Amino acid sequence: MVIQLVNTAVLNSLNPKARQSLLVALFTLLLLRGRVADIPKTVLSKLKKVAIRHEVSQEELAQALQQVYVNQPDGSKTLLVPYKGYISKVNISPTPESVIAENSKQFPLVSASYKPNLDKTFLRQLLAILRITFPSWKSKEALILVSHSCFLVLRTVLSVAVARLDGRIVRDLVSADGLGFAKGIGLWFLLAIPSTYTNSMIRHLQAKLSLRMRTRLTRYTDDLYLSPSPDLRYYRVALEGGLADVDQYITSDIAAFCDALSGIYGNVLKPSLDLVLFTSQLSRTLGVRGTAMLFMSYFITAKILRAVTPAFGRLAAVEARLEGEYRAGMGRVGRESEEVAFYGGGLRERSILLRAYLRLIKHVNSIYKIRIAYEWTEDFLIKYLWSAAGYCLISIPVFWTRVRNIGVQTSAPQPHEKTVDEVANRTEAYISSRRLLLSLADAGGRLMYVYKDLLELAGLTTRLYTLLSTLHNLPRPTLPSNADQAKVALHDVDVGIPTAAAAFVAAAASEFSASDETPVSLSEVEEVVANKAASSVLVKGLSFDLQAGEHLMITGSNGVGKTAIARILAGLWAAQGGGTVSRPHGKKGVFVVPQRAYMVTGTLLDQIIYPDSYPDFARSGRTHEELMGILTAVNLAYLPSREGGWSTRKEWRDVLSGGEKQRMGMARVFYHRPKFAILDECTSAVSSDVEGRMYEHAKSLGITLITISLRPALMRYHTQLLTIAGDGTGRWTLKRIGTAEERMDLDREIVTLENKLAEVEKWEQRVKELEKQLSVQEN
Repeated sequence: MVIQLVNTAVLNSLNPKARQSLLVALFTLLLLRGRVADIPKTVLSKLKKVAIRHEVSQEELAQALQQVYVNQPDGSKTLLVPYKGYISKVNISPTPESVIAENSKQFPLVSASYKPNLDKTFLRQLLAILRITFPSWKSKEALILVSHSCFLVLRTVLSVAVARLDGRIVRDLVSADGLGFAKGIGLWFLLAIPSTYTNSMIRHLQAKLSLRMRTRLTRYTDDLYLSPSPDLRYYRVALEGGLADVDQYITSDIAAFCDALSGIYGNVLKPSLDLVLFTSQLSRTLGVRGTAMLFMSYFITAKILRAVTPAFGRLAAVEARLEGEYRAGMGRVGRESEEVAFYGGGLRERSILLRAYLRLIKHVNSIYKIRIAYEWTEDFLIKYLWSAAGYCLISIPVFWTRVRNIGVQTSAPQPHEKTVDEVANRTEAYISSRRLLLSLADAGGRLMYVYKDLLELAGLTTRLYTLLSTLHNLPRPTLPSNADQAKVALHDVDVGIPTAAAAFVAAAASEFSASDETPVSLSEVEEVVANKAASSVLVKGLSFDLQAGEHLMITGSNGVGKTAIARILAGLWAAQGGGTVSRPHGKKGVFVVPQRAYMVTGTLLDQIIYPDSYPDFARSGRTHEELMGILTAVNLAYLPSREGGWSTRKEWRDVLSGGEKQRMGMARVFYHRPKFAILDECTSAVSSDVEGRMYEHAKSLGITLITISLRPALMRYHTQLLTIAGDGTGRWTLKRIGTAEERMDLDREIVTLENKLAEVEKWEQRVKELEKQLSVQEN
């Protein structure tokens, strides 16, 4: 199909209205032609894909569910998503460390006293986040934004054309021009095609832009938050950064921010363009005086609404925080449901959740009450005051014209003359101007609404910026420079609870310095951090060298810092007091099994190989028979048959008992076979005979054990004993089990027990005397 373009001379000979109608018809024809011509091509391409793609078997689907993803040579991962009998592949590329390091410069910490508002700080925060959502002008997000902008401009142009066509149809109706009226109706239906398509595409592109931005932000935040060792930001963000309820930030706040930002873009660009084009069109009818009064109404309305607009940004930030607290409370009950049920604490938890919910609802209700007065003023100004002003502006050319034409023609027109119908012309001008004024009022109203939306966006931007700046500014832990693959050693290490980093303390201190008008220096902040660190020391000057093949048992009363030593050895906490730590890196070097066993979401096989994934298991060449041997070593050989096989997916946290979960933790040790294994009370729910067999098996695999326990029976499996004093002084003693010193301690303990046994007869005699006295009193 070939379209012959109209000659330029022919276009110039037409009047402006006929030329406009011809251009609209041409645009509609091109749009329809493009869509119709693409239909066969699209259908053929889809048919080819369906013909080529074969339906996979149930075994292949199960394999895809088990495998989850495929590692690519460039470091990316291809997710395998089963869908309607097929497997869709989605490529995911991790964020490079160089990009994270470059973006960290754009996220300095903001003062804790900052309140969200439309200022330079908000603009800087928004631009920093936009660097993540729009990494380059060649990205898909930028392409969607440009397409969205084009359709917004097109809708404004079509709105002007609709207003003019509306006036023309009414003019032909008033002047009884049947042919002109029929042409107008035809053009109206032609114009409806691109108008409805444009409106649909604007909504579609806005939703797609929001989804793309959310995907980009979520992937970046996940890569930053779930960072591997040594960063471990997911572990340190609450302890050192002081940021709680991170799940609320990553899920709800990112989604709300993207929806608000994509909506505001359309609500700013389209109304702004409408104001410019509609005002320019109206100026031809209203004249200089009418245009000046129009701009005066803009200015007065903006001043009034700005004066009465509440701090919606702060209100939105508080609402998001209260929403996060309520959500965290619900999650806590779900996680700890069994413990709550044992204690019978349902009523107590309900009161806690009800209190959090009432705080949220009270705040939301206060926002609604604030909005009543604001929306009343806003509706009055935009809907009624602007409508009345519109009628007044339309009347200016009619009432203020020096020479008025009453629209009466006393004689019949000549054949070459056109009928003079001033009433029809005024009606056309009135209808066109009125539609433009209504559209102008709608555009102005949306711009006024945008101010409120911008304040809410400022609150969401501040919350999202707080998350990203906190994650970016967490101090990077340093790996031991003198890592030794054959030993674990501590030299003059103070074991203490980590405190907030100096940068976060300075940000919090700026709030008080701002209120007291006394600046806080960096040296004062560092002094505060040092004092807090000194006051939180649990063990002072700890030193020991543990060679491969030697086994250490750490004991002491509760709360003295035994687990804190394990956290330092694992690299979770930094050594204090200027001491040094030497340990092998990676899960093949030091592997920690905590007392509270963690069950990952996945299959039974995933529980054993954690933190490895199924692709890692397949690549290693390990077999199911080997896994069965590991389960036999921990007395769990019955699990595959009981639970339905290796590929069974369940909520293992609820399926397995406490002892089974602890034995599963030991199975992970036997699977990974690290050089050193730190066992933190990880067999407290296991019987003594099974516990002894697991310890013997671990030693037979060449694993050096570092056990934290209060069970004296476990001493036989170790060569050194580290005892932490529980007197608050941070003292400790390290002895070799089986030495003369230990034998002397045992001899002293034997003498003490023998002395107590020698007094047994005496105490038995005393018991008989008391029983005799009681029997006499009863008689």
